[in-house]
Amino acid sequence: MRSFIDIQKRLLPDLLSIMHKRYDILQYIRLRQPVGRRSLAASLGLTERILRSEVEFLKDQNLISANNIGMSLTQEGIDLLDNLDGLMRELTGIDVMEVELQRKLGIRQVVIVPGDSDESPWVKSEIGRACAACMKKLLVGKNIIAVTGGSTSAAVAEKLVPEFGDKELLFVPARGGIGEDVQNQANTICAIMSANTNGKHRTFYVPDQVSRDIYESFIKEPIIHEVLALIQSASMVLHGIGDAITMAERRNTNQNDLDKIQAGNAVGEAFGYYFNEEGEIIHKVLTIGLQLDDLDKIPNVLAVAGGTSKAKAIGAYMKQAPSSTILITDEGAAKMLLKG
Repeated sequence: MRSFIDIQKRLLPDLLSIMHKRYDILQYIRLRQPVGRRSLAASLGLTERILRSEVEFLKDQNLISANNIGMSLTQEGIDLLDNLDGLMRELTGIDVMEVELQRKLGIRQVVIVPGDSDESPWVKSEIGRACAACMKKLLVGKNIIAVTGGSTSAAVAEKLVPEFGDKELLFVPARGGIGEDVQNQANTICAIMSANTNGKHRTFYVPDQVSRDIYESFIKEPIIHEVLALIQSASMVLHGIGDAITMAERRNTNQNDLDKIQAGNAVGEAFGYYFNEEGEIIHKVLTIGLQLDDLDKIPNVLAVAGGTSKAKAIGAYMKQAPSSTILITDEGAAKMLLKG
């Protein structure tokens, strides 16, 4: 197959670019259906004239249907897209990139989805879908899943389905909230995950960062102690990786700590730890919830983050990540990580 693809790239390069374009169109329709033509054109960076001809072709092939609400995939379109996934990964070299990046980072596995979520917001939904598929393979029997907040974790929640319900699932926030949008808070994400999978969830209404006195007081509370015990006995952790300065600003970090983070050239953040490009811890926020050391005891650690702009943050954190980590990312971040 590889030699045939190489020959095709040399003799029929236009064919491959057309295939890639039509694959992207079908992929986006699957994620957002029913979707209008104007929205589709804007999201894919195509003119409406070019998209119109592509849509007509796909309709003639009975791969999509259209009505006054928008376009959707037909069953033939769904089947074709499922069959194309593996081929497109090989055509774009993603399968090779996954192996190379997994070796470079020294972690358990890397899963890469096509595209760059910095350029195409719908790619984040694909990261969510890939993460959901990965979770399904790993879940067995009784499961406690600790989840951090963030838009990428929220994208994963959207892709979980009732088929997960044949397992016993309990979703718990991995840490306190940082005052972000309600839909991106861990409590909200856990509630959505449990609803989508017919599972259960626990809430954890504590602030993300506290003073030492408040910390000592909180962890003595029976309800807090109970949730912390659940978090630390999790069989799976799902977490994001943030840009250091962005996360510091979201936390309303005081000026002294912000100066420390900037002076230390921190580029990434996870679990309240700030890392420089060498993976050294520059600053640690006193938080209630999962700590970096706890990850070594958890069998399945799923890190989800994408976009070229996140590459440095991902690379920094991965120098501290446990070897059991599975990274789910996109092509944009993966290419930058391999270059680095």
